Amino acid sequence: MTRLLSSLKGLYSRFIRIRGNPREIALGFALGIFIGMTPTMGIQIILAIFFAALLKWNKISATIAVFTTNPFTAPFIYGTTYLVGARVLGLQKIFKFPEQMSFEAAVEMLKSTPRIFGALTVGGVLIGLPLAIIAYFGSYLLIVKTRKNLQKVVEIRKSRSQDVTTDTD
Repeated sequence: MTRLLSSLKGLYSRFIRIRGNPREIALGFALGIFIGMTPTMGIQIILAIFFAALLKWNKISATIAVFTTNPFTAPFIYGTTYLVGARVLGLQKIFKFPEQMSFEAAVEMLKSTPRIFGALTVGGVLIGLPLAIIAYFGSYLLIVKTRKNLQKVVEIRKSRSQDVTTDTD
């Protein structure tokens, strides 16, 4: 748990220090959150960087946001997106996992794949869009506020150093 918190603090610190336009950083972050909700695990970083570059949004913030889907969160994210997508598509139980694996069971699993992927995609879009909007505004406000606070700190230090130099003259 301590490692996880340390990693999250590191990502937050890296996110706050990203250089660039706050709007582009926030748009990249929102893009990464959206892609993180889609059933594209394994190529999410590639997709995030590609689309961020294409749209001229921040690639680093998009990459950081994609990590919302990781081995710890993926079961919850994909479970939720599947349930939402299956409900919207009106799908009943698509597949019941067999008690004993066989060739026939594997074939049945493969036959169900397009419907499962469709449910994951629809659910991912329906969940990803509002989360991306929230992520955009939240990250934009966080970046602007943090930069203003840092600017104040820089100004205070600058005025203190000027006071010190005038006192020694």
